[in-house]
Amino acid sequence: MILQKKIEGLSGGTLARFILRARREAGLRGTVDVLITGSAALRSLNRQFRGKNKATDVLTFPSLASSVANSRRRSAVAGEIAISADIATQNAVRLRHSPAQEIKVLALHGILHLAGFDHERDNGEMGRKEAKLRRALGLPAALIERAQDGERSLLKRAGKPARRRA
Repeated sequence: MILQKKIEGLSGGTLARFILRARREAGLRGTVDVLITGSAALRSLNRQFRGKNKATDVLTFPSLASSVANSRRRSAVAGEIAISADIATQNAVRLRHSPAQEIKVLALHGILHLAGFDHERDNGEMGRKEAKLRRALGLPAALIERAQDGERSLLKRAGKPARRRA
């Protein structure tokens, strides 16, 4: 755990224990390194690795060794997660929960990506898994749920029926 930006109520040890529990709940083998940093660093990483010149809340970097090794045996490292403390704090204020809880929501989202889930292509499977794990881990609304709720809210204000997800 690297906490370049401090989050009130969240120590490296607390985050490490949460990551271990979330990994187990998600069935993710291997360790996960987590970086809590600022938006400028996430913007730089997003530009370098995804070609998107903007800050984002969470990025995941699966271990190349992990994908090869998981087909044969347990891997030592599953991957890395980078989280913007700045965006997490903004989200927490807007959603009325603690920044520490928001960091955990983002970490859970990253863990599911490292476990192979992809909410952009999996027909809601990651969203369902994230909601289930969020409840099991005592976290507020998950990232995918919030995005879906926001979409429904926008459609409702525009007078359009919300799309049903399969």
